[in-house]
Amino acid sequence: MSKSERLFELLTLLRSKRYAVTAKALAEELSVSERTIYRDIQSLQLSGVPIEGEAGIGYLLGKGSHLPPLMFTEEEMMAIELGMRMVRAWSDKRLAAASESASRKIHSVLPETLKAQIDAFPLAVPAFHIETACADHAELLRLATAEKRKVRIDYQTGEGKSTQRVIHPLGQVFWGKVWTLVAWCELRDEYRNFRVDRVQHCCVLEEHFDADEMKSFQHYLSTCDSRE
Repeated sequence: MSKSERLFELLTLLRSKRYAVTAKALAEELSVSERTIYRDIQSLQLSGVPIEGEAGIGYLLGKGSHLPPLMFTEEEMMAIELGMRMVRAWSDKRLAAASESASRKIHSVLPETLKAQIDAFPLAVPAFHIETACADHAELLRLATAEKRKVRIDYQTGEGKSTQRVIHPLGQVFWGKVWTLVAWCELRDEYRNFRVDRVQHCCVLEEHFDADEMKSFQHYLSTCDSRE
């Protein structure tokens, strides 16, 4: 992360807080040293950002430092927050971190009334999926999908049989409890679905695959629609 990116993240974090935050807490949030936080606070203050406080006590943005509030209704904000929490609970670690960052940026420009409602949010999403091997496989497969790289998987079928396939990962579908990988299977030479929680091992290969109108995630979804 560059210094400018870190300063923006620090400013966003301060905007999301309604109380003074210590340099130690800010350092832990941004994974940097307290010394770096002190330097960054000074840089922001010198650039005209009205940050109040001092070392050992905490820092808080002064009046007039907030951006105009986003025009979300209460239910819209609840929907966004619930979606963000579901991403953090049921996606991979990188998407969970991106969701946390996005939430922080949104919260930093919300009016105080909506921030208070979020603090008392009455819906919970237990985050017990994120630290599993399944989540690690989901992340690996998602990145391979973006890079259009073939993947070799060791897979256990619903009948308990083990099989090895070379696949072209095209996309993933979340069914409320499990993720399903949509892929082109070289063995079967057609689309196949693989439950990510049944993937025993996966290895991203150096070889890339081509996707076209007749072999893509969108094409697969359209074939499903035509069957209904």
